[in-house]
Amino acid sequence: MNVNKKLNSIYALYGASGAAAGIMPFAKQLCRKHKIYFIDDDNSKTSFLGVNVVNFKEFLKLKAKKKFVSITISSPNIRKKLSKKLKKNNILNWSVFPKNFIKMQNVSIGKGFVISPFVTLTSNIVIGSYFHANLYSYVEHDCIIGNFVTFAPGVKCNGNVIIEDNVHVGSGAVILNGTPKKPLTIGKGSIIGAGAIVTKSVPPFSVMVGNPAKKIKNTK
Repeated sequence: MNVNKKLNSIYALYGASGAAAGIMPFAKQLCRKHKIYFIDDDNSKTSFLGVNVVNFKEFLKLKAKKKFVSITISSPNIRKKLSKKLKKNNILNWSVFPKNFIKMQNVSIGKGFVISPFVTLTSNIVIGSYFHANLYSYVEHDCIIGNFVTFAPGVKCNGNVIIEDNVHVGSGAVILNGTPKKPLTIGKGSIIGAGAIVTKSVPPFSVMVGNPAKKIKNTK
């Protein structure tokens, strides 16, 4: 690999499997004029979807004036750990989203977010940093979402909901709406199982499954 040619900017997705496979096709479109890589510390791959795979040390050695990375790993805790490593090494955040992502009115999203196709965010929504929203997920009106929150495919988050930091919501889960005076709250560090129907507030660090969702254990 030629690391001597210095480029203006290079881009990478951190993670070379799982969610990254569905994100790279439109990530390429966002940086057509720049070199793009996968970063994966596993070292078992050198190429994935026709894109070079490097480990983090190799990525640091690549010559570029600016380096941008999007963390395409679904685990909130891993994303949090990797975000600290990127910051320590002066790597810039890169938010990735497709053309058919719908963002309506009064929507604020923090740095480093990853949005998949057919995601909708309606109105009066505040979202923290490193948010992941996978295929066909939506967030309805008047919601507050913290940092390092993951929505797997098909998550339905209805209005007047607060989701605290480091929450993972599984595929097809439904979070029913709260009210302006009493929002439905999902406590930090919780995991909402695939297909769960959340009808009431969830304590921090809870694992919730079923319809209606019930707590089965703690995450820590």
